Formats: sequence, C-alpha cells, structure tokens
Amino acid sequence: MEGSNSDQPEKTVHPKWSSVMVIRAFHDLTAELLAVLEDRTITERDVKIERVTKLLDQRDGLLSQIKPPFTGEEQQLGRAVLLLNQQVDHLLKLQKQEIQRDIQDINKKKKSSNKYTNPYESLSVDGMFYDKRN
Repeated sequence: MEGSNSDQPEKTVHPKWSSVMVIRAFHDLTAELLAVLEDRTITERDVKIERVTKLLDQRDGLLSQIKPPFTGEEQQLGRAVLLLNQQVDHLLKLQKQEIQRDIQDINKKKKSSNKYTNPYESLSVDGMFYDKRN
C-alpha cells in the first residue's frame, strides 16, 4: 500500500512494560497522530483516514493499560499528552468539517444535475385543468 509505514513497528502493549513505558508509548502515538493530521503532503484522503484510524486504535489499546497511581514522571507525560490531544481534537474536528462540506457539495451537484437532466420532475401537479367547452 502506498501510504503505509511498514518500516515502523506497531506499538503494542508488552505485558512486562512499566506504566511509564505505556504512557511514553501513548505519548509517542499521540505525537505521531498529530503529525499525520498536520501533514499536508498526503493527498489521498483515504490513506490519511486509514493511518489516523490505525493510530487511534493503537492508542485505544494503550489507554486501557494506563492505571493510577502515577509517579511524577508519569504525570508530566500525561500533561504533555493532554496538550497534544487538544491539538489532535481540533484537527480532527477540522477534518470532519471538511468532509461534511465535501458531502454537501456533492449533494448539491447531484440535485443540480438531476434538475438539468429532468427539469419537469420538480413541478407541482396539484392544479386542475378546466375545459371551457362544457
């Protein structure tokens, strides 16, 4: 596949990982997700969405492994992740709005195309015709 990163190993939870290592991996995935969302060189939307979905799934797997109590280093990493996550949320909302705009444009083009091919389809036929001869 053109946009896949097969040279980078997937970040999966190892059973012997410490809590700091899990949070660090979560932080790294969040930073990578932010980089993908900010990357304007990815021209194929499907490739970008696939990469974002994969990263979100990996983060979800790590999120279930993060449990309190947290050390000072873990709290510091957590704060950094929260800041990154705010940026990720903002960029995801922008991406969603862009997709919704494109869908609305496509629907408008469909309607105008249908009106052009069949201009009499939308005319109202609720009126009656009166014959003067009777």
